[in-house]
Amino acid sequence: MTVPTTGTPSTNPTLAAWVDDWVSHCQPDAVHWCDGSPAEYQEMLRLMVHAGTAIPLDASKRPNSVLVRSDPGDVARVEDRTYICARSQSDAGPTNNWTDPEQMRATLRQLYAGCMKGRTLYVIPYSMGPVGSPIAGIGVEITDSPYVVANMHTMTRVGTRVLEVLGDSPAFVRGMHSVGAPLKENQPDVPWPCDASNKYITHFPETREIQSYGSGYGGNALLGKKCHALRIASVQARDEGWLAEHMLILKLTSPAGEVRYITGAFPSACGKTNLAMLIPTVPGWKVETIGDDIAWMKFGPDGRLYAINPEAGFFGVAPGTSMQSNPNALLTARANSIFTNCALTTDGDVWWEQMTEREPASLMDWIRRPWQPGCGRKAAHPNARFTTPARQCPAIAPEWEDPKGVPISAMLFGGRRAGVVPLVCEAFGWQHGVFLGSIMSSETTAAAAGKVGELRFDPFAMLPFCGYHMGDYFAHWLKVGQRTSPDKLPRLYYVNWFRRDAENRFLWPGYGENSRVLKWIFERCTGGGAAVQTAIGTVPAPGAIDTEGLAIAPGAMEELLRVDVPGWLANCEQIDTHYARFGDRLPQALRDELAALRRRLTAVVG
Repeated sequence: MTVPTTGTPSTNPTLAAWVDDWVSHCQPDAVHWCDGSPAEYQEMLRLMVHAGTAIPLDASKRPNSVLVRSDPGDVARVEDRTYICARSQSDAGPTNNWTDPEQMRATLRQLYAGCMKGRTLYVIPYSMGPVGSPIAGIGVEITDSPYVVANMHTMTRVGTRVLEVLGDSPAFVRGMHSVGAPLKENQPDVPWPCDASNKYITHFPETREIQSYGSGYGGNALLGKKCHALRIASVQARDEGWLAEHMLILKLTSPAGEVRYITGAFPSACGKTNLAMLIPTVPGWKVETIGDDIAWMKFGPDGRLYAINPEAGFFGVAPGTSMQSNPNALLTARANSIFTNCALTTDGDVWWEQMTEREPASLMDWIRRPWQPGCGRKAAHPNARFTTPARQCPAIAPEWEDPKGVPISAMLFGGRRAGVVPLVCEAFGWQHGVFLGSIMSSETTAAAAGKVGELRFDPFAMLPFCGYHMGDYFAHWLKVGQRTSPDKLPRLYYVNWFRRDAENRFLWPGYGENSRVLKWIFERCTGGGAAVQTAIGTVPAPGAIDTEGLAIAPGAMEELLRVDVPGWLANCEQIDTHYARFGDRLPQALRDELAALRRRLTAVVG
């Protein structure tokens, strides 16, 4: 039986055959090839509103924006249901869930059989990065969710132009997604269809495929995001000699108009998005945003690494975002945005915790219950999100869509550490910097609980997102450093905004004041920036961080930059345990760096 089809199907033989196979297997009522047009986006919003999935927000407050509430069983990425189905289990490594690829394909094939009955199968051709950029990549996602189509419109470049660039090439990432909720004839739909108890987010790195079933939420369903941009792209980058990283990209301009571009890897709750959209407190300095979450970097003809933001929007965590913490993010989401699992105000706007100084007197919470201050529960889900176009960001850099990318001068690695790690430390060189990235960590418990030093290692902020063995990932970083001359490589830094004093108070004010650290890094990249070498790396010399006008406790800067030798020696034991996970695939160079660190620290102790 011929399935009614709208849009313009691709003539690419590989793509057409792949789509035809899934249409036959999933048995949708209709097929739509997405063109990426504004009219198509509006139709997706209309379908969501009609289905009860979305509520239009007051147009005078949030023009062309909707609020969506998901099923309570489908609210976040599900790492325990996320698999790297490499042909060899050893290639997936110890930090990923693995299942035999053929076994997983058989399981999913059975689940996908007839899974789109009563629904429309959407074909979404998309580009990660500016269409046609030599750093960008093309994917095609099949889905049965208008919510996914609308979000992919914002988060990627969707449309017929992508198919034109692809031509007849078979080189595209194949993404198959279904919410897993077929409809019988005359069966009413639900506002958020999903199979909450039966989710699979699977990746087949050798064949560049993603198959996702059961969830309609976030990175589980928007396959261009973590699935393609990091898990599959990290494998492509290893094979092709580039970097696909969980990193922000910012543009830093000095008062003299000189520009440097900086990337930064930070685990969750470490201020990555805030840094990407930072408003400097140092007079005359300017920060502009290239990207807030992911960076793809390839070598240019001049031997330097050039980065693009492969995404076209921000999929930001709403709670905690305010005019104090990140005004640019809040202003970006002023219109043309999709809000998920936020609270609804009585006058038709959205709200979440810490959005305003004063809580509203009355709300409808994210699971449709009346809410008042003091009722004992959150109004918005802790993982509530906003999907908003990057082009709307007040701080977006004019060159954020430059197809050749921007040249990277420095990379930051960060974590949330109450002690031990200083405010900023520069690596001695690329190999030492890879070592610092490999030991990125945050405390798992608060300092006040007396548990200081219990660390969760998150190397390069890639622990949930690396699509292959992380020992091999470290080796890839080391190889990248050998592909050009040392003077053309970015300088590498370890930063920590979260160091505390003996009374458990933050020593550093953070937010816009982080521009003072960026200024020192800028100076280091341009031949200045007074510094001293220590056992752990190069730190700012006394007075090198600009503190003019900074309200900070006496002695705080000394403590922020102090090298805690006993603390680092204790950390070395924890690094041993961390490294042991990777067995004989941990590069010897990193073992050597750890041994050298111990020797330097021991020499200080005397």
